[in-house]
Amino acid sequence: MFVTLIAVAALWGAATGLLVPRAAYRLSVEPEESWRDTCGAGHAWTGPARGWLGAPACAACAACATQPSGSGPAAPASSESGPGGAPPSSPRRRTLRPRTALTAPVLTALACAALAAVAGPRPELAVWLLLAPFGVLLATVDVRVHRLPDPLTLPLAAAVPLLLSGAELLPYDAGSWFHALLGGVALGTGYLVLFLIRPSGMGLGDVKLALCVGAALGWYGWGVLFVGTFAAFFAGSLYGLGLVVLRRGSRKSAIPFGPFMIGGALVGLLLGALSASP
Repeated sequence: MFVTLIAVAALWGAATGLLVPRAAYRLSVEPEESWRDTCGAGHAWTGPARGWLGAPACAACAACATQPSGSGPAAPASSESGPGGAPPSSPRRRTLRPRTALTAPVLTALACAALAAVAGPRPELAVWLLLAPFGVLLATVDVRVHRLPDPLTLPLAAAVPLLLSGAELLPYDAGSWFHALLGGVALGTGYLVLFLIRPSGMGLGDVKLALCVGAALGWYGWGVLFVGTFAAFFAGSLYGLGLVVLRRGSRKSAIPFGPFMIGGALVGLLLGALSASP
């Protein structure tokens, strides 16, 4: 039963992780730009949820990629060419990225399997599994454009306490909804203070993300909230120090802090669930 739960969680993570690359591509734009409504080759996105869900490549690009060489419509002419004479705007070159497409499902599957291994068949596990792909999606977008989109952070700030309130109504839960609510308020307030003190070092997206991260960590208590928060700042500091040592940045260089917040939250949840084990 326990092994089956871990396997199901891993499969869930892999399946939902496959949907992350397309959404990450569409959301990875500068603040003044609108979300991408076409793929890199200019094809309009189609599919479930108005084209937000699906494979990394659009249907037209996938069809081009599966056609034998020399068949189908010719690639658009270009004055510049890539290796082997392939045009830079080729659908395969710009939209099909095997490494990027595989990273998200692997990370999501590993996170879900680890959460299932320590949380077991508790009701809050369903909440963590639902949040995992959103965490990978947010981290991916933040790494690419240093942005945590409001259409993700704000709904999550409301959804996490709501989902955990449902988990508390079920038997065998190992946390407290009241502590989750306080944790979200406390961490969100703390990040807001940091933003007001030094806006260049902390973004409003981090403040909004802190609301749902604090609620998730607060579910297991103040100790877990502290551990998850400390882990985020510690890892972020090490990353910044590494940039300085390698001369790839300075002490004032901006870094995407969202991935460290999400990674710290995962560490805290794992420790919290483990410590709550009977």
